[in-house]
This record gives sequence, structure tokens and C-alpha cells, in this order.
Amino acid sequence: MTHWQHLLFPSKPRSYPGYRWVNILMRSLHLVGIAGISGGFLFDLPKAQYQPFWQLAITTGSLLVLLYVWENGRWLLQLKGMVVIFKLFLLLLASLLPLWRAELFVVIILISGVVAHAPGKVRGFSPFI
Repeated sequence: MTHWQHLLFPSKPRSYPGYRWVNILMRSLHLVGIAGISGGFLFDLPKAQYQPFWQLAITTGSLLVLLYVWENGRWLLQLKGMVVIFKLFLLLLASLLPLWRAELFVVIILISGVVAHAPGKVRGFSPFI
């Protein structure tokens, strides 16, 4: 295994004391951000009203991705990682198709809820591993 492969795909997942609580805190703050941006997606509120929530959602979402990839890059190849990439694609689509913003936002929320509460075997599924 090359140096880069070993860094991205360690033989066992990395962790540190407090990892679970950092994850819970980041996920909770991410939910606050998502709740705050819903006004912009569902009710077409001015961007200034939900901008701080947008920044919170993007920051915490990015930190979560970094945390999961640091733990083990296999996350990117599992359903839970692929779904995050797909949700980012849907967000991009929402910016390109403003008339579909509300519907795409609801689809993102539904996908998030289903995958987050699916059994670990489903979330960890990978067609690549």
C-alpha cells in the first residue's frame, strides 16, 4: 500500500478521545443550520435572513466530511458518503433550477432522514469495497 493509500485508507479507523461527542455536536449544529436555511428554500426569504444559517450548515457539513474521511476514507465509497456527494449535487441543481428549490430541498431532507436512520449495514454498503 502506498503512503497516500495508507493515509486515506488506514487498516483500522482512526479515532481520538471525545470523537463521538465532537461528531454529535457537529451533527447537531448542522441540523440547526439546515433548519435555518429552510426559510430560504421553502419560503423564498431574502438571503440575508438565512445567510448565517447557511454558513453554519456549510461549515459543519464540511467539518463532518473531513472528520469522516480522516477516520477512514472508505466513507467516501460507502452509501453514507456517496449520499452526501449526491445531496451536494442536488443543492447545485437547486441553484440552477430556482423554481424547483423547495422540492429539491425536501428531497435532500428525505434522503438525509432515510439514510441517517437506516441500519448500519445499509449505510455502510459499498459497491466498491
